[in-house]
Amino acid sequence: MKNNQTPSWLFGVFFFCSLFCIQNSTAQELNSYIEQAVTNNPDLKGYELRYTIAQEKVNEANTLPDTEFGAGYFVSTPETRVGAQRARFSVRQMLPWFGTISARSNFQDALAESEYVNYTIAKRRLALEVAQNYYRIYGIQAKKQVLNQNRELLQTYEELALNLVEVGTATAVEFLKIKMRQNDLKARQEILEEELIAAKIQFNSILNVAENAPVLIIDSLSIPYLEDEHKITSELVIENAELLKYDKWLAELTQFELLNQRDALPKIGVGLDYIPVSERTDMNMINNGKDIVMPMISVSVPIFNSKYKSVSRQNELRQQEINSQRSQQLNTLKTLFAEAVKNRNTARINYETQLLNLEQANDAEEILLKNYETGTIDFNALLDIEELQLKFQIDQINAVQSYYEQSAQINYLILK
Repeated sequence: MKNNQTPSWLFGVFFFCSLFCIQNSTAQELNSYIEQAVTNNPDLKGYELRYTIAQEKVNEANTLPDTEFGAGYFVSTPETRVGAQRARFSVRQMLPWFGTISARSNFQDALAESEYVNYTIAKRRLALEVAQNYYRIYGIQAKKQVLNQNRELLQTYEELALNLVEVGTATAVEFLKIKMRQNDLKARQEILEEELIAAKIQFNSILNVAENAPVLIIDSLSIPYLEDEHKITSELVIENAELLKYDKWLAELTQFELLNQRDALPKIGVGLDYIPVSERTDMNMINNGKDIVMPMISVSVPIFNSKYKSVSRQNELRQQEINSQRSQQLNTLKTLFAEAVKNRNTARINYETQLLNLEQANDAEEILLKNYETGTIDFNALLDIEELQLKFQIDQINAVQSYYEQSAQINYLILK
């Protein structure tokens, strides 16, 4: 790869540390996974090999046409004044017009640059995929943890209900409702466990490691308060590598047109013929048996050059097409950016709302539990509050997961 480009092992650091400086432990874990994916991913290796091949083609283009060698033997020897011609040896070399070879080399170099951009885009998409799958696993694990906490809470309610049933201030129905709620949470936990197994297999597949390889995920995440979030605007999308791809295509087209113009110019050929001549034995004369050496030069002129004019016209149309595609891609990226910003802002709003809701639900729970001293707990109301608490906690986890996934998407769209 080019020496002036960021090494692959630094790519994850650049991508993720710029994304979440506030979560150092998360950055370290996720950066490690991104490095691993960049190193192991077979699809990315394919892009890298295509770039290497394109670089090698630059050397292929920087050469002259093949030199032609020829040899012939006169079966019927033509007689000349100084002797009989026995054979003919020749060498020919066509020379393109001045600057044609460098134009062809520049064109191949432009093709290599386009391949490098494709490699960069693939690498960044892979990093985005790793990050978003990482947060998906975090969300599943966090929900499992919350369900487990709620089952422990219901265990406490079950003990309270059993005590009150024994003294006659609670009914067996209330006790059974708590048991049924516990069964429901257990089933949801088991479903999440299946989702977690599948998510880890998918994650390891992206990393191209064994499907049962351990996956380390941070235990807890929260949404940080960042004052400069509003400074991120869609104008930054113009730095996206997916737009740079079109710029490279235009540069490639420019070099191709320069090459086409050079190919339309005359080509010069140089050569040499050598004919050995046998000495005459019937007489003695000056230059008797002298070999023939004949330098030659030729010019190839493209008189019928409609082919090159057609290629130039095609290049003009292709340039217009690329500009249109670039404009459309820019609009698409801006739309994706606006959607990601909206989703991230929504996630922050939901997160802050659930914090307030949980605080109030906890207050309501404390009020209901205080009635235990009088032996008059309303278990139906207590279960309703527990169900609301669980909903608020799950919504909060979804908000955190969405916030970080959308932040990864935003940074993919605005980083070079």
